[in-house]
Amino acid sequence: MPANPITRRDILRTLALGAAGGSVLQIIPLQAAEHVHRMIKKEKTAKPGVKYKPKFFPPHQYETLTVLCGMIIPSDEHSGGAVEAGAPEFIDLLTSENKDYQLELGGGLMWLDSVCIDRHGRTFLDSPSYARKELLDQIAYRKNALADPAISQGVEFFGFLRKLTTDAFYTSAIGIKDLQYIGNTALKEFPGCPAPPEIA
Repeated sequence: MPANPITRRDILRTLALGAAGGSVLQIIPLQAAEHVHRMIKKEKTAKPGVKYKPKFFPPHQYETLTVLCGMIIPSDEHSGGAVEAGAPEFIDLLTSENKDYQLELGGGLMWLDSVCIDRHGRTFLDSPSYARKELLDQIAYRKNALADPAISQGVEFFGFLRKLTTDAFYTSAIGIKDLQYIGNTALKEFPGCPAPPEIA
């Protein structure tokens, strides 16, 4: 064993802090994302049938995070969505080691519940689906924060969460399969790009 072993905590902290640097992805460098997915998979396979236990978010916030990830990238007939790809676990694990993520995401989830309580008398999770969609549609666009500065925190939060969710999804096995990415593979012949669909 090395004299100064690198701990899991050291790796996560470095990944989360280094995420601010440039990336092909939106937030997290590819190698870092792959490492986080491996860590989550290892934890899940060590205790089969045991549900993931959040490292940072309390149960209500983690459930809200899970619903949001599912709304950002839902499952469809082609593949599973962000939840099936492990995005909530991915985001929770990174957030557990990064104070900035804790403030941005924890504060954003509190903001979301607060707005829903003000508007509907219920938290985001307890609000009807039309109210959830209406609020997310409002905070999905930066221009809306210019018209209503009261939602600027929500706009920042939701933009950040969408980036983390897409990074988590497209670096997972499900997301890579959804892209139909086969890697740098030699082809005997290149059939060319498919013709664009005709617009009626």
